[in-house]
Amino acid sequence: MERKQIVHNAYAVVGQLSKGYDGMMKNESLLGRLANRFFWQLSGSRYESFVRQAFQGIPKGFSGTLLEVPVGTGVLSLPHYHRMKSAKIVCLDYSEQMLQQAMESPAARGLHQVEFVRGDVGNLQYLDGSFDCVLSLNGLHAFPNKMAAFHETYRVLKKGGTFTGCCYIKGQNRITDLFVQAFCVPMGFFTPPFDTAASLEERLRSMYREVKVTRTGSFAGFVCRK
Repeated sequence: MERKQIVHNAYAVVGQLSKGYDGMMKNESLLGRLANRFFWQLSGSRYESFVRQAFQGIPKGFSGTLLEVPVGTGVLSLPHYHRMKSAKIVCLDYSEQMLQQAMESPAARGLHQVEFVRGDVGNLQYLDGSFDCVLSLNGLHAFPNKMAAFHETYRVLKKGGTFTGCCYIKGQNRITDLFVQAFCVPMGFFTPPFDTAASLEERLRSMYREVKVTRTGSFAGFVCRK
């Protein structure tokens, strides 16, 4: 089976298990809090830091055009969009199941400025310089073709635009790295190779004129200006 099909199937499973996934992403369910604590090292204030760094590149009152890829179930991002009524937002994901969950979620109600689109981050269907901001939450470690993803997210940004979000980085915690290799990779949730904090910053600096990389546990947050 091709790697792309494995990843597609994995996201179908995640879509079917979206309640558990959302519980972990929001740190609300018991199993979600346990997973964040033991596997991701994101308990208590560290989880709050993880969320802050994920959205640090989007200013309050943002009113431009924004592409989020992948949106997943939208559990983290959709609540933020209720405070961005003047923005024009495209939420894109490769998984039909994830998109369906996002569109049908309570957080999506009333978001008339948001469009949900199925698409491939490695071959985006938008013209060069289409967006003021590209947001990628927990996507870079999952994309099968990372170089294409980096190239395409850069291409669709306007000059002066912002590429921001967060992703898993290896080499920060042995338990997290073992969990990723033993579970997330075989299941198809994550796709190697993975950046370290240093290699991610080096990669981004080779593309963008301004780069800020932060770290919370095994997750890096980034804010890049084109």
